[in-house]
Amino acid sequence: MKKRVILFCLCFTSVYFSTCTKDKGKRDITGSGFPQAVGQIILNKCTTSGCHNDISKGAAGGLSLTSWDKMFEGSRAGSVVIPFRADYSTLIYYTNSYNEFGTLQLTPKMPVNSEALSYQEMKIIYQWVQNGAPNANGIVKFADNPNRKKFYVSNQGCDLVTTFDAQTMLAMRATDVGKGNNIESPHFIKVSPDNQYWYVSFLNANVFQKYRVLDNSFVSEVNIGYGSWNTFVLSSDGKYAFCVDWESNGKVKKIQTDSMIVKNTIGGLNWSHGSALNQTNDTLYVTSQISNYIFKIPTDFSTADLIVLDNSGSPLPSSIYDPHEIIFSPDYSRYFVSCQKSNEVRVMNKKTDQLITAIPVGDFPQEMAIASSKNLLFVSCMEDVTTFGSTKRGSVYVINLTNNAVVAKVYTGHQPHGLMVDELNGKVYVTNRNVLSGGPAPHHASACNGKNGYVTAIDLNTLQLVPGYKAEVSVDPYGYSITH
Repeated sequence: MKKRVILFCLCFTSVYFSTCTKDKGKRDITGSGFPQAVGQIILNKCTTSGCHNDISKGAAGGLSLTSWDKMFEGSRAGSVVIPFRADYSTLIYYTNSYNEFGTLQLTPKMPVNSEALSYQEMKIIYQWVQNGAPNANGIVKFADNPNRKKFYVSNQGCDLVTTFDAQTMLAMRATDVGKGNNIESPHFIKVSPDNQYWYVSFLNANVFQKYRVLDNSFVSEVNIGYGSWNTFVLSSDGKYAFCVDWESNGKVKKIQTDSMIVKNTIGGLNWSHGSALNQTNDTLYVTSQISNYIFKIPTDFSTADLIVLDNSGSPLPSSIYDPHEIIFSPDYSRYFVSCQKSNEVRVMNKKTDQLITAIPVGDFPQEMAIASSKNLLFVSCMEDVTTFGSTKRGSVYVINLTNNAVVAKVYTGHQPHGLMVDELNGKVYVTNRNVLSGGPAPHHASACNGKNGYVTAIDLNTLQLVPGYKAEVSVDPYGYSITH
């Protein structure tokens, strides 16, 4: 496991945990769903009057611990227990007083105004979480349906991938990624078209890794050499990954995913970044982030043509539009390029590679996602201090694909980046990086160096923020993906 460095601890007020008092006697845990030993501790120490019960949970972070099921409804900050990961479970952070069970020990110590849990009590709770936090019947939460719809968030400040259950929007698993002891920054993550695997690239590592969707187990990796491996795109059959190195003399690696070997490399690409494949998978489009153009590359890497984004025919390798990411329309007749310098989305004709129009959006547009059922394009504008004022950094613009008109602007959180469309549940999940000052204080300290970010969601029907949903995740949630 990678080494973790704790940066800071937060001293919490009673907003999250209110003052608790002990009830006399032992409570009957029958029907609570907790295993006997665990239930005796939680029900007698944590659900007393004024604490984490159904009556007073509103003053205790929205968390009820009256049953195993209620515990897995989480708090206003999201999940409080991540099965098999005591090191990412806030239930442990706020009850633990012993370094053996983790050095991230937060205040106020639970139970408030009572004796701290004994060593033996803490050991019971810790080992229970490490073993998956099963209920009295041995059932581990979210294990009943491994094929449930999931979305993934890579935390590049902690070398972690957090897996969410799309139906409840709760974090349900945490997976360490990378291979070294230093932070390698998992930057991009994608689920394979057949929903069998997810892949991750790193800003500071020489590997491209493959994991199993079923249980997040490591499958294999390929050495692609050190680089700033930003984005990658998978072929529609999942047989190839095209991994992009963001450097002044950048390159792309073509990787065969079944054997995880590098098949081909093309270099000499000026600040190559965003990537997309055409419908027939024979042409790769890659943005040149410090320029006014993108690259158009046959997937045999025989050449690399330049497409100028303003129809001028004059490619300029200097900061003009600074194209960041690229995405195709559902019918592949157009492609959209987010331009972080000019604060636009440029719409290009796929057949002619000519500019159709430029759509003004918020400051520093980054990622894009399409809701096909609604014919809408979502664009995260990570550093936008214009749309909602300087006190709110970031916005998500919503564009009608029929007429290229902006139909909504949503403030989702501090520095929104990743966008995942969930047509099944009618949501667009947004990762908010929260790395610059001015964002909200995290609910709790981080298990590594930095400040936690969070996930919010847009309702696909109302195009408004889903009220009351703000799931805290680890440091710098950047990469993102969702099962199909």
